[in-house]
Amino acid sequence: MTMTLTEAKTVTGHKAGLGKPSKMPGYSTAIPAQACRTGAKLAKIPGSVCAGCYAMRGNYLYKSVREGLARRMAALDNPRWVEGMVRLVGHYTDESDPYFRVHDSGDFQSQRHIKQWITVARRLPWVQFWVPSKEVRDVKAVQRATDDWPPNLVIRLSAPMLGKSLGTSGPTSTVDAGVGHRCPAPAQGNSCGDCRACWNPSVSNVDYHKH
Repeated sequence: MTMTLTEAKTVTGHKAGLGKPSKMPGYSTAIPAQACRTGAKLAKIPGSVCAGCYAMRGNYLYKSVREGLARRMAALDNPRWVEGMVRLVGHYTDESDPYFRVHDSGDFQSQRHIKQWITVARRLPWVQFWVPSKEVRDVKAVQRATDDWPPNLVIRLSAPMLGKSLGTSGPTSTVDAGVGHRCPAPAQGNSCGDCRACWNPSVSNVDYHKH
């Protein structure tokens, strides 16, 4: 029997459904930025891409938002999480523009967490997934151990410092490093517009603007 939307929201911690970032296509999910294993450390380092993290201020500080993020974090341990996320993403994603952002706040918590998203991507081959991550060691370990990596799952390893490259093969991302595809959002109303470079594995590096 197919999981109901209500059940899917419960087992994934998405009480009100998936997130809908205003600047980009499709939906997203998020967990607390404070739980980022690498990013939380970088947030304390001047000149890092995480210093002044947008997900540690503004609307992310509202009690209801913090509670939602914590609920989704706790839900990662639910044995039905993958089933629930497949149901939600498959339901909400527009088949004519099938792009999904994983973690507009937060990052992978473990290799198991990465494997959960691999399974979701495999079960939704028509959806394009993009995940920014600074958990280089775990991502590379899982990639080495995975023979049939889903082509619709793009994990962009993120350089930790402003103006610096990561020094590894793509897909990667940088901030104000002047290399690769320059994010066009600031020139078009802080919106992705028709750009889908982040989700495109053939784009080796996406260079973002500090925000």
